[in-house]
Amino acid sequence: MTTPAFRCALASASADESMVGTASTVRAFLLVEAPGSWGVDAVAGSRIPVEVRDHLVGLARRHAVRALMIRDHARRTPGPVRVFAAHVGADRPWVETATLSDVRELLDLPMTGLAAGTSPGLTPHPDPLFLVCTHGKHDACCAEQGRPLCKALHAVAPEETWEVSHIGGDRFAPNMLVLPHGLYYGRVDPSEAAAFVDTHRAGRLDLPHLRGRCGFGFRVQAAELFLREHTGHLAVEAPLLLGHERDGDTTHVEFRLDGTRWRVGVRTRHTPARRLTCRAAPSEALEHELLCVDRLLD
Repeated sequence: MTTPAFRCALASASADESMVGTASTVRAFLLVEAPGSWGVDAVAGSRIPVEVRDHLVGLARRHAVRALMIRDHARRTPGPVRVFAAHVGADRPWVETATLSDVRELLDLPMTGLAAGTSPGLTPHPDPLFLVCTHGKHDACCAEQGRPLCKALHAVAPEETWEVSHIGGDRFAPNMLVLPHGLYYGRVDPSEAAAFVDTHRAGRLDLPHLRGRCGFGFRVQAAELFLREHTGHLAVEAPLLLGHERDGDTTHVEFRLDGTRWRVGVRTRHTPARRLTCRAAPSEALEHELLCVDRLLD
């Protein structure tokens, strides 16, 4: 009898693993349209000219900008290249876009201050972007579960929906990044796509599927989610982070949310080592537990 292939998303969901505080920590993205297949490393293994590929690979080191490949769910043929630059810091996030006739034009796009919120001079893009990871060569779960979700989202929001290369958290597939606010979501069923889009267009968070806000560190992400659950305040804008203190495995985070100051206590531990992706060796992960939510007086 053939042993079924290991699937990290099935194992994670079966274990009821918490998604709280698991978003990648990123302050800026550059999304580059690249139709066709992607290699295990979508940028380094892409078919774009080598000088552009090397430029994109180096953006994280030089400017703290994460480059990702995107593709239109309904189109696989080459053409003009759509790009998006996004600043996803918790304070006033934004997205800008352009269509390039030649991908080499990326070499002239100023990226120096993007992580700090400096515009590269593209056209403001006011609508949300729903970016679903379908990067099957990186992890099988992303393709198997991401493509059906992307198809469902594309049916209700075709202009806002894109397939995206690896964004992290394969075991929570289908994974989605929503810009401009840098929100990572997981385990969204295709049947929930229309409601998800409506919720975001109305400026609200889909809390049951929210992994975290990538402009915050892991522990602060968890604190925000616990605070949202406590208060029921779901406006998509980030709360104002007033400060945080860490003492061993305990972190206390202060926010101002909807005019009120809050202090959230979070305990973080390392889980036993296990397979976190379909391809990787076992490793530890972080898990967050709510300790307290206190309303503070000004």
